[in-house]
Amino acid sequence: MIVPPPFGRGQRIGLFGGSFNPAHRGHSAVALFALHKLRLDWVWWLVAPQNPLKDRRDYSDYEERLDLARKIARHPRFIVTDIERRLGTLATAVTLSRLSHVLAQGRFVWIMGADSFANLHHWNDWTQIPETLPLAVVARPGFSLRALESPAALRYVHNRFAISDAPLLADMPRPAWVFIPMPLRTESSTAIRKNRHSAVIR
Repeated sequence: MIVPPPFGRGQRIGLFGGSFNPAHRGHSAVALFALHKLRLDWVWWLVAPQNPLKDRRDYSDYEERLDLARKIARHPRFIVTDIERRLGTLATAVTLSRLSHVLAQGRFVWIMGADSFANLHHWNDWTQIPETLPLAVVARPGFSLRALESPAALRYVHNRFAISDAPLLADMPRPAWVFIPMPLRTESSTAIRKNRHSAVIR
C-alpha cells in the first residue's frame, strides 16, 4: 500500500496537482492563498510524472522537477510528494480513485488554476473529479472568463458557491466548487521553458 504524507484524521487538506514543469513562485502564491482562504491544515503538492494532454518531450527530468518544487514550496504547511509516481497514475481521476482510502480519513479539496478548470472537460473521466472532491478554482491571468463559461462550469453551475463559503468548502457535499479571485501573477511555466530554450540556442 502506498503511504501518503502524514496527517491527522479529519484535517483539511488541499491537493495541488500539476506537472510543475517547472515550479515557480506563482505556484507558491496560489498554494498559500488557497491555504488561507480555505482554512486548510496542509497543502500537498502532487508532482505528476506527466500531463497526459501534453507532449512527453516537453518534460524535464522528474527528479529535477520534484527537487525544484520542494525548494519553491518552502512553507511549514506545504508538502511536496511524488505519490502519483509511486501509484503509477497519470490521470487525476485514477489517482483519486486509488487514494480513496486516504481521502476517507480527511477533508480534502482539489486546488486547480482557472486555466486547468477551463479545460477540465478534456481530462480523462473528468466528471469523476468534482464528484469525488470539492474544487477550489483559483484565478489565472487570461483564463477566468473562460473558466466560468467552460463546460465544467456550466455542468456544475448549481454547485458553485460564493467566495464567502470558501472556508466551508472541504465539508460540502460533492459536487461543489468555488472560484477564488486572487492578485494575478505573471509567472508561467511555459514562458520559463521558452526562455530557457531561447537561451540555449543563442
